[in-house]
Amino acid sequence: MLQEVPGTDETHGILPKSLHKTLCTLGSAALSGVNGVCRSVLANGRPFVRLDEADLLETSRMRTGFDDFSGDLFLEPLRILLDSFERDADLNLVGRICVRSEITRMLCNRLYMAADCGRNPEIHEEQIQRPLFITGLPRSGSTFLHTLLAQDPRCRTPRIWEVMHPSPPPERRSYDSDPRIGRTERQLKWLDVLMPEFEKFHMIHARYPQECIAITDHAFLSYVFETMYQVSSYRDWHDQQDKRPAYEFHRRFLQHLQWRCPGTHWVLKAPSHLMALEALLAVYPDADIVVTHRDPLKVLPSCASLTRVLRAPFTNRLRVEEIGSEVSNRWEGSARYAMRFREEHHDLRQRFYDVQYPDLKKDPLAVVRGIYGYFGRELGPDAEEAMRRFAVANPKDGHGVHRYTLDEFGLDRDAERGRFQFYTDSFGIAPEA
Repeated sequence: MLQEVPGTDETHGILPKSLHKTLCTLGSAALSGVNGVCRSVLANGRPFVRLDEADLLETSRMRTGFDDFSGDLFLEPLRILLDSFERDADLNLVGRICVRSEITRMLCNRLYMAADCGRNPEIHEEQIQRPLFITGLPRSGSTFLHTLLAQDPRCRTPRIWEVMHPSPPPERRSYDSDPRIGRTERQLKWLDVLMPEFEKFHMIHARYPQECIAITDHAFLSYVFETMYQVSSYRDWHDQQDKRPAYEFHRRFLQHLQWRCPGTHWVLKAPSHLMALEALLAVYPDADIVVTHRDPLKVLPSCASLTRVLRAPFTNRLRVEEIGSEVSNRWEGSARYAMRFREEHHDLRQRFYDVQYPDLKKDPLAVVRGIYGYFGRELGPDAEEAMRRFAVANPKDGHGVHRYTLDEFGLDRDAERGRFQFYTDSFGIAPEA
């Protein structure tokens, strides 16, 4: 029987249920009115939605009835993140509510997972063997490739529903009918209100694969926070940290999901793995890594536009003028780090397989065959047929086209072309029309 967080039916995913219903009824235009409350409803000059560390920890303990968070390494990252929310993010009312709800969910998940492992210590004995990681610049086809490879019935991918609600560990016999699937699907509906453009960028459904940043966020060492919120001081601090604790927690999370529902191997994805290859391979020394590549002049405005869509509902002042340079700096640095790592570790070159976006777009099944062949994995006829059906049913821009330009984010075409020339020359990336 599923454990339920006490008071969960008062929370509809990121938004409290009552607020979610109101916004769904009135539409996204209601956001400005709701957020206006944040500027007028204060308690002693302070926002009445608290983002206090001690209060969040105590709230999660009370909701779950447990007090073991499985170590305390997460406390410093949590403290720095909360401070950055207060100092940098300029959160509006909806933003504060969403942040509080999401952090509470993560803390409750940690408590429930620790309790599960306390009752079932064999979870920690699960072996994560030869996981396949997909990474690369964002907006380079990695999400499509991740979901395509997930069609192989023998593999295992973390699905959105089980990452949002990992406890109790899923079971094979009820995996496709778990009530958490419907619950998650209802919770995802807030995206239609907060981010009506989101579906044009990213395929999302409770049963779809989830990115690894939605696992590492439970360690509060994750690039998900800087993507969704303006947390500059947290971002600067996070960049300097050893990422191994995040990947060690990631491994424990996979053990949890795998215990009663295994597969031949895990298929995992996040562009941010580019920034942490050393930590990734320290924790998963037998990992195989697929790197997707695309013309940076297509990547940058798409990534900047997605960042704007993600941040807009949560802040009083969206700093659009900063997003372009932030995105360009982030992914130039990531590309340089990844290239340097690969150059310095020639003994690991067989661990990497490079995929060009035009090839993936033109013939996705040929790309899949290349991946399986290179890493010596078996591609069964049933898996290939499932992938073919998925590719036909999910063409590019199937949910509409989102328009964006370099200029609107203050990026100069020639300057960015020159800035990323080291990358495009190295991997033979041709300019896209």
